[in-house]
Amino acid sequence: MLPPLTFPSCHPGQKSSFGQASNSQTPTQQIRQVSSPEPCPLCRTPNPDFYCQDRWRPYWRCRICLLVFVPQESRLSGPDEKARYDQHQNDPSDLRYRHFLSRLANPLLDRVPKGSIGLDFGSGPGPTLGPMLVEAGLTVHLYDPFYAQDPEVWNRRYDFITASEVIEHLHTPNLEFKQLFSVLASKGYLAVMTRWVEDRDSFINSRYSRDPTHVCFYSLTTCKWIAHRWRSSLEIPKKGIALFRSRR
Repeated sequence: MLPPLTFPSCHPGQKSSFGQASNSQTPTQQIRQVSSPEPCPLCRTPNPDFYCQDRWRPYWRCRICLLVFVPQESRLSGPDEKARYDQHQNDPSDLRYRHFLSRLANPLLDRVPKGSIGLDFGSGPGPTLGPMLVEAGLTVHLYDPFYAQDPEVWNRRYDFITASEVIEHLHTPNLEFKQLFSVLASKGYLAVMTRWVEDRDSFINSRYSRDPTHVCFYSLTTCKWIAHRWRSSLEIPKKGIALFRSRR
C-alpha cells in the first residue's frame, strides 16, 4: 500500500516534489522553448513543459502530475480514431491475448469475491477481459464510447471497474476519471493497465508513443496523483498495473 502524497507547486528550472527537473534535457533530444498549448488534461495545471517531439506530433508534460500528453490539435478526429480501432483484431479465444489480460485480471480476482458486479470500461470491438471475469464468477457490464455506448451503465455503482489499455486513449482524463470514481462503490476497485512513462529516450523510441490513438501517457507518479485527487488507496501489483481502491 502506497502512502498518501502532497503535491506542491513547482516552477521552471526547479525540482518538483518528484525529484526531477522540470526542464531537464537529454543528449538525444534537444527541448525547444515554445509556448505551451493548453492546461494539463488531467489536473488542469497550466503551462506544461515541452517534453519531446517525433515525426508526427509534439508531447508535453505536466509539472505537477507528470502526465505526458498530445495537444488537442495533434489528435485524430473521432471518425479517424474509430477507423483505427476497427482494425484491431482482438480475438477473445486467443490464448496469448488472454494471458496478457490476466496481468490485470488475476490481481483483481485476488481481491474481489465471486458475485461482485463490475464494469469493463473501454471494452472495445472484441470484448475479452469482461468475459474472462464472468468465467471467474463475476458479473460484468460493458461500456465503450464506440462499440457499447450504453448510458444506463452510469446509473448504478460497481464493486470494481476495469480499464485495460484504455486510459492512454482518454482525451479528457479529468472528466473520465471523475465519472469512473463517481460510480465506484464503497471500497470498490478501479483496476487499470497501461504502459508507464519512465524516461524520455525510451518513450520517444517506443511504438506505444507512436500509436496515433494514444494521447495521454502515465507514470507511477501520475497514478499517485490520481489516488490523492480521488481519495483512494493505491496498489501496484506489477509495473503498469494500478489498483485504486475507494476510501469512501
